[in-house]
Amino acid sequence: MTASLDLVEGLLRRRLDEAARRPFILGICGAQGSGKSTLADGLAERLAASNLRVAVLSLDDLYLTKGERQHLARDVHPLLATRGVPGTHDVGLGLAVLDGLGTPGRTLLPRFDKAVDSRAVEGAWVEGPVDVVLFEGWCVGAVPQDAADLDPPVNELERDRDAGGEWRRHVNAALAGDYQRLFGRLDALVLLAAPDFAVVRGWRIQQEEGLRAKLRAAGKPTDGTMTDDQVSRFIQFYERLTRHILVEMPGRADLTLRLDAARQVV
Repeated sequence: MTASLDLVEGLLRRRLDEAARRPFILGICGAQGSGKSTLADGLAERLAASNLRVAVLSLDDLYLTKGERQHLARDVHPLLATRGVPGTHDVGLGLAVLDGLGTPGRTLLPRFDKAVDSRAVEGAWVEGPVDVVLFEGWCVGAVPQDAADLDPPVNELERDRDAGGEWRRHVNAALAGDYQRLFGRLDALVLLAAPDFAVVRGWRIQQEEGLRAKLRAAGKPTDGTMTDDQVSRFIQFYERLTRHILVEMPGRADLTLRLDAARQVV
């Protein structure tokens, strides 16, 4: 992770010196388990040490509540009950948070509790205006696919539970809509590029193991965490867009860090 930190910090400081506005918003994109949060936290620590005011915002913390997604599942498509894809985030909240971080006063950074699959009651207050926002997420900066690319299913989930393509068309339309307003706020984009989608399952399982350990240490139940088989099904929701990002984004990201299966920069 030190190599990634050094490379991203170098890009950020160069671009920050040239930037005319604050806050400077750096997008960090990468597949599940690729190390986005670790990179953002390490970068925030380094920047704060040089007296820069930094806020870290995760796309995951913008998920719609469980109740809101259940409404989408009923009214649009059952697969929208599961968090993750475009269309399951509160984009307006994300824009409001970015606006708030650029003005004097306190802004509440939302937090999503994955253990209960809904937004946490408490967030984190940040005093603005900040100098840098590190905005990380698995599809931060993504662009929609061409309509024709949506037709063939990419996995069992799409074949069996979205045979007509309504879910993936809805996701693609959401990404083409307000998400582009949100991602349009980025001043620079970094991609942590997995070697392929096949490694994501192992990375995501490691995340669940870490979450269980954290919950046990806090004396909390681990019922809300996923088994390995559940992870295998869950990542299928992310597969289409992750594959698209790995093909499309390197050509336009400000910095692409190609990782091996151990998350080392190669």
